[in-house]
Parts: sequence; structure tokens; C-alpha cells
Amino acid sequence: MISYVLKQNKNPHSVSKGNWFAYPDIKQTVNLSKLAELMCLHNTGFSKGAVNGLLTDMVSIIKEQLLEGKNVKIADLAIFSLGIKNTKGGAKSEADFSVVKNIQGVKLRARATGELITKSLNLEASLMKATANTNIAKGGTTDDGNGGGGNNEGPVNP
Repeated sequence: MISYVLKQNKNPHSVSKGNWFAYPDIKQTVNLSKLAELMCLHNTGFSKGAVNGLLTDMVSIIKEQLLEGKNVKIADLAIFSLGIKNTKGGAKSEADFSVVKNIQGVKLRARATGELITKSLNLEASLMKATANTNIAKGGTTDDGNGGGGNNEGPVNP
């Protein structure tokens, strides 16, 4: 079950200013250690430490492959790739292009594959509005201290 919260777009530059949009109500972020623990509960036959070590190595190798210019596909999850964030407007000519002036940074992209593609998710997912007793409504936090995820800020520009 995917719970959602409604948030009003307050961006003064958006044509959708004042409109309401649904956003997933993220309860927590599961880190590698917790993921390893959960995998052990599913009778993998490996200890939590072994699974955690394997996942840690997998993350390192995925990063290595991405930095070598390769995409990494994990079946029924995602194709991971790197993208380049160019500055607005670009360079006027190839000779005028420079990394410092025209590239803002590199970003990680993930495109769903197999069972996680949007068409499949739409068939399997059920949605429910988050109730007032969610962690966020109580003034709680979704950050488990391990970085990433749990961002429940309002819409920027839907």
C-alpha cells in the first residue's frame, strides 16, 4: 500500500501555483544493513554479515562501472546510468564549450525495468491517503541518519 500526502504548489513562477498534488508519504529509508537483515529473514541461506558484505561490494562495483561510462542493469529493478547536467543555454559553439562554464555536474539516473516499470506498478500498486497519525504529521522525521530519502518538502515545479 502506498500512502500519499497532498501538498499545494506554492511556486509563484509555476502555472500550477495553488493546485494540489499527491506525493508519496515516505516512512523511512532502509539502509544496506537493514536490507541485509531483511534478506536473511527471507531464507537466503547466508548470514546478515555475508549479505551486507555482498551488497557493499555490489554498490562499490556499480559505482566503478558507472564511472567507466557503463550502464548497470539489475533485472526487475533499474538500469543505473550517469547523466550530465549542462548549464542553461549551452555553449554558442563547440570551440566556446568548457567543462567549467558549461557543466553543472554529474547525476545518477535510474530507469525502472521489468516488474518495476510504470505499467506494471500501476497494476499492482494501491494508493491510500496518509492519515493524520503518520510520523510526519506528528512532527517526526523520515531521516534515519544514513543520508538520502525521506524528503517530504513541498512541490517545487510539478
